[in-house]
Amino acid sequence: MVKITDVARHAGVSPSTVSYALSGKRPISEETRLRVQEAIRVLGYRPHAGARSLASSRSNVLALVVPLRAGIHVPVVMQFAVSVVTSARGHDHDVLLLTQEEGEDGLRRVADTALVDALIVMDVQLHDPRLPLLRALDRPSVLIGFPAEPDGLTCIDLDFRAAGEVCVEHLVRLGHRVVALVGSPPEVYVRETGFAQRVAQGFTAAAARNGLSSSVYPCEATPAAARLVAEQLLRERPALTGVVVHNEPLLEPLIDAFESLGLRVPDDLSVTAICPDDLAARTRLPVTSVDVPSAEVGAGAVDLLVKKLGGATVPEATLLPPRLTERASTGRRSLA
Repeated sequence: MVKITDVARHAGVSPSTVSYALSGKRPISEETRLRVQEAIRVLGYRPHAGARSLASSRSNVLALVVPLRAGIHVPVVMQFAVSVVTSARGHDHDVLLLTQEEGEDGLRRVADTALVDALIVMDVQLHDPRLPLLRALDRPSVLIGFPAEPDGLTCIDLDFRAAGEVCVEHLVRLGHRVVALVGSPPEVYVRETGFAQRVAQGFTAAAARNGLSSSVYPCEATPAAARLVAEQLLRERPALTGVVVHNEPLLEPLIDAFESLGLRVPDDLSVTAICPDDLAARTRLPVTSVDVPSAEVGAGAVDLLVKKLGGATVPEATLLPPRLTERASTGRRSLA
């Protein structure tokens, strides 16, 4: 590994001069500074984080705030986190992952130190108590998710309302008239988490617009809960022929539960989902789905944040359009 002494030897200066060239703490001649820069380029030297922060008055660290609350599906959240970390490294930044449920206090503690230059915030609620602080901070931030009032914030996400609508429109084209949404766990709706609320809004609006009979069923993310909600649906909605699932762990258990109750998928019941494509494609019966584009959203959040750090103006709202992929779990409504 190239050391600062190697750079000094190549440039014909002392190690302290290289340090001054990196930190800017003391003036050096332009000729010397250029020799040091050339030595760094030729040798491929990478100054450690402390030197970089001295030179730029930045830490080159982004905070990713993702409280691991009850009801969230951690594997999908980690897909977003990996995307953020990978993209940040491409911009020569590291990522500090904050997973505790600390609200404003946690954000303020990090913002009051020199630990991070900027923040990416996930699990955004419609009336998120962190928003006033985020608007007031002297550090830029980007939200993965949309609150009810996003003015003055920078937000990016899948258009979850449109995703709910796209799933219903697909079922409409197949002739289905009675549909249900099996949604996130109840506590996610109680918190008014933005993405869950918007899926339900889009689903309900599209069903009403097309004259469908519809209902929304929050559900815990367990096989036992899947069985119970399947039984409840068939009891309360005996004419049901189409289901939208927005609860990743329930995909296979729910299909199993319906089939054990005598319904064949897709002959008797069509199932669509809003979930990552890889999950929908690898279930026992591949599921028609709207992808949750974690890689695109995570990279987009980092790109917006880096631009803000550079002083550029960025759009306040970035909504990614939903993309539905048809698979084996949906078919035309049986008229028998």
